[in-house]
Amino acid sequence: MNVLVTGGCGFIGSNLVKLLRAERPDWKVVTLDKLTYAGNLENLRELEGDGRHVFVRGGIENRELVEMVLREHKVDAVLHLAAESHVDRSILGPEVFIQTNVLGTQVLLDASRAASVKRFVMVSTDEVYGSLGPTGYFTEISPIQPSSPYSASKAAADLVTLAYGHTFHMAVVVTRCSNNYGRYQFPEKLIPLMVSNALSDKPLPVYGDGANVRDWLHVEDHCRALLLALEKGKAGEVYNIGGGAERRNLDLVKGILGLLGKPESLIKFVADRPGHDRRYAIDASKSQRELGWAPRHTFEQGLADTVKWYVDNRGWWERVTSGAYRQYFETQYKARLQVAA
Repeated sequence: MNVLVTGGCGFIGSNLVKLLRAERPDWKVVTLDKLTYAGNLENLRELEGDGRHVFVRGGIENRELVEMVLREHKVDAVLHLAAESHVDRSILGPEVFIQTNVLGTQVLLDASRAASVKRFVMVSTDEVYGSLGPTGYFTEISPIQPSSPYSASKAAADLVTLAYGHTFHMAVVVTRCSNNYGRYQFPEKLIPLMVSNALSDKPLPVYGDGANVRDWLHVEDHCRALLLALEKGKAGEVYNIGGGAERRNLDLVKGILGLLGKPESLIKFVADRPGHDRRYAIDASKSQRELGWAPRHTFEQGLADTVKWYVDNRGWWERVTSGAYRQYFETQYKARLQVAA
């Protein structure tokens, strides 16, 4: 099997590439990544010299390049993770999210169809469903009600993928996951941002009242679910993947401070972001029933291991937030510290 992983140098993508090489050693894995600020080739350093792994630099919107990669590497299946993925940045600049997440996905689908790719897995997010009240769970038939330019772009990509499956008889599968955490996550996201700030004794910005609820999923559990979706998922189906670990943002931040032995006085409440969804919660019973998947990590142990990794690998997150990205990163950091009136 020859598998293309788009966005394979990002957080989830790099964890997935390494899992594929470990769990399916006879497979050839091709990583396609544009290496934007959140994509880092260093994340795959341990695969240097691996003859069954190939890295290609480029974006999914580059039709000629995508067609060449699929053709030259005789790709049998695509795991599509390449995306602009941060809600805050989508509010500041939506255009690149539409270009990459929607038009890039369409280019990739066209090229996969032309190359007779046997399987196409679109990796999406629970954010396409919008916001939940205090009870209930998202299922695969919940209405699509995205609240941000990011989630709208992912919802559009999902629907285009499913339409290609229906119209052109492509074997497509869509997965929608809850919030991932783990190693190699870029420090703009909640957990690594809180850890890095706390280690530097900087304020920890918490939106609104901190009562927004997210379901947390360890990235390794997510990657195992993606492998199962590739091998066992039914064409044309959607699979929700959730960790079953709902936490209020404020409680999560306090837990991180406790693990680091830092005071809660570092928490600073800031003005809520526009359109901030109140609660996400995933019903993953379909994935458990049809794919035979279940999370292996408890949230308590997974969070402790993740925090320890960022403590032990300070050099990594300091490097990825240096250079060209630092000015943008610091600007947004300051913006998040504008305390609500």
